[in-house]
Amino acid sequence: MFGQKHPQDLVPVFFNSGNFNSYDRIVNYATFGRDNHWKHAILKELSAEATVLDLACGTCILTEQIAKKLQHAQIVGVDITEKYLEKAREKLISYPNISLVHQDAEKLSLSKKFDCITASYLPKYCTSDVLIKNCLKHLNPDGKIILHDFTYPTNSMLQKLWNSYFKLLYLAGFLLPHWKQVFVDLPHLIRSRDWVSEYSKTMQDYGLSISRQDLTHNTSSILVGTDVS
Repeated sequence: MFGQKHPQDLVPVFFNSGNFNSYDRIVNYATFGRDNHWKHAILKELSAEATVLDLACGTCILTEQIAKKLQHAQIVGVDITEKYLEKAREKLISYPNISLVHQDAEKLSLSKKFDCITASYLPKYCTSDVLIKNCLKHLNPDGKIILHDFTYPTNSMLQKLWNSYFKLLYLAGFLLPHWKQVFVDLPHLIRSRDWVSEYSKTMQDYGLSISRQDLTHNTSSILVGTDVS
């Protein structure tokens, strides 16, 4: 929590009926195209999984890329924001192996398990114990959980550049009113949540084998937990 705001409370503020149409463009431009690079790094963790669950799938940028790589896999995308799922359904007409579900990842209740569970940009909003426990209920033996999100760089010079960039995004928010609050609250949230450490400990407590990959000068990380029981 930072200030008086809980991370979960920011979800309906950040993702709403006013910005779902522009999400794909904003995430690409605001990350200087690195979002695509980070998604490809997630894809490298996948090999021959037959079933994949993509949490917080949003407009299904990652979900679609998973479907392209694992063409014979059955893929389920889950998101809490219906408008984002509506946008995703428009994009995924040609992917009969993808199904979409309107649910909260922390309250997830599906009738099947998966070889892999992915989640991009979700960890910082969730309580690690709640999310991982729910993931494990939906994970097949020997399956893996792949988490990805922003991280606050550790280098002091990069921190100054990072902070300056978000000040520029804040100014850009005056031209993009549906994104203005995101550009205000997101940097505070990223700085306040050491999600990699939190989730690493939680995954280890549940007996998962952990690997970590830091990306783009430690501004983004991928955490993989594999069931070795």
